[in-house]
Amino acid sequence: MPSDGCGGLTDIEGIKVGHFTDARRPTGCTVVLCEKGAVAGVDVRGGAPGTAQTDILDPVNTGQQVHGIALSGGSAFGLEVGAGVMRYLREKGVGFRIGSHTVPIVPTAVLFDLGLGDAKIHPTADSGYQACLSAASGKITEGNAGAGAGCAVGKLFGPELEMKSGIGTASMAVGKTGLIVAALVAVNSVGDIYDFHTGKILAGARAPDGKGFINSMDIILHGGYVLSPPSDWNTTIGVVATNARLSKTEMTKIAQMAHDGLARTINPVHTQFDGDTIFGLATGTIDLKVSAGTVGMIAAAVTAQAVVRGITEAEGLPGLPSYRDLQK
Repeated sequence: MPSDGCGGLTDIEGIKVGHFTDARRPTGCTVVLCEKGAVAGVDVRGGAPGTAQTDILDPVNTGQQVHGIALSGGSAFGLEVGAGVMRYLREKGVGFRIGSHTVPIVPTAVLFDLGLGDAKIHPTADSGYQACLSAASGKITEGNAGAGAGCAVGKLFGPELEMKSGIGTASMAVGKTGLIVAALVAVNSVGDIYDFHTGKILAGARAPDGKGFINSMDIILHGGYVLSPPSDWNTTIGVVATNARLSKTEMTKIAQMAHDGLARTINPVHTQFDGDTIFGLATGTIDLKVSAGTVGMIAAAVTAQAVVRGITEAEGLPGLPSYRDLQK
């Protein structure tokens, strides 16, 4: 099992993470709370995104900070989750002050997991509120939790060959500088997942005999499946964060660079069947002069580690084996 990636997003001071998992399907949502505010950016890729409140993160727009990020299953229905996070934060008096009003800013991204179980069950505003109640600054539960509960990968050739995936996190402390960069990713891709050190497939479309993998890109390059688009929808969503003090423009660039971590571990990625979205957060709790380019390079590395953790920490379901199942 790859051993890269330790720690997690909550290694960044001022960040809490909480899950709500609905085992009936399963599905769920994950909230990232930064109640003191964090400078934020976002980069949305792929042809099928599901997001809310991302326009405010454009560097040319007024808002400079967010108070939370919501990641959810349930496709567009899961966008409700953000409202529950806003309700929780408003009750705590956290948000952007406009006169006597408090308005929490909570950008949201969703992934498509409706193909697993009863599609009428999806995360709601109350799910987001419950995830906030569970949010803490300690160790983050990985695998089949929160937004990772309904995740699967290797979807190019139908559900019978898919594998279970989940949510993963990783962090990196950079020397003795005090700089920390971390990532949290819910892995739900049409593509296969690779060990970025060895190039070997860890999870993806399985061979019909259950031994090994088809290798989706090899099939495509040899002319297979070119005329028939995947029937399933997907999307990998996540958050990268740092304790450095950076601007909105810089965090937008870092979110862009973090997508390189997806490209190192997921193939194919950023397709018209994905809505891959990465948010970037800077809490500014250390006063260190560091370039966005440097932080972006590290963000790509921890994003790749978080993707691998989302695979290796997942547990299989009936008819949907995980990486762990294939190691037995």
